[in-house]
Amino acid sequence: MDKSERRQQILQHARDVFARRGYHAAKIDEIVATAGVARGTFYLYFEDKRAIFEEIVDRTFMRLGLAIVRVDPDNAERSVAEQIKDNIRNIVHTLLEDPGTTKILLSDAVGLDPAFDRKLLGFYEESSKLLEQALVDGQALGMVAQGDAHVYAMLTLGAIKEMLYQVVMRGLAYDEERIVDELFGFLGAGYLRA
Repeated sequence: MDKSERRQQILQHARDVFARRGYHAAKIDEIVATAGVARGTFYLYFEDKRAIFEEIVDRTFMRLGLAIVRVDPDNAERSVAEQIKDNIRNIVHTLLEDPGTTKILLSDAVGLDPAFDRKLLGFYEESSKLLEQALVDGQALGMVAQGDAHVYAMLTLGAIKEMLYQVVMRGLAYDEERIVDELFGFLGAGYLRA
């Protein structure tokens, strides 16, 4: 097994341990035992438990960032509504394809420490700003109701986070497409005019 495969193996097993035990209860000994590596091997790749936890969260942030595509109102092949649904679908899929990491992101990462809280807050602020700008653009095109785009962005992020939190934490049996349809319907009953 090469170094990148070994690193990935440790990350996957650490994610499972964090998802099962929570950050504070998870121990490096359990991570290395689950991954089937020596403790020293762990330290070849990661400084400590916080470093591997942070990398797991950072990778999720990156995947979420790549999942969202700017809506193009001039796209002749896909309507605005289809593009919006695609973005919702991409976000939902990204978070539900790896429920362990989603649990970590939505519950275990919150309140870890002040530096990590700033990191999470920064991610949510950046996501909110991007969404807010998209909503302002949508208002100019008549696809989003007039109103406070910042509030709309916060409400949208809150709805997505809470829905996925409930699905992942409580094991609710909603398939991805139903979640996408419900979220799109919720937005359509609110500010969305697409």
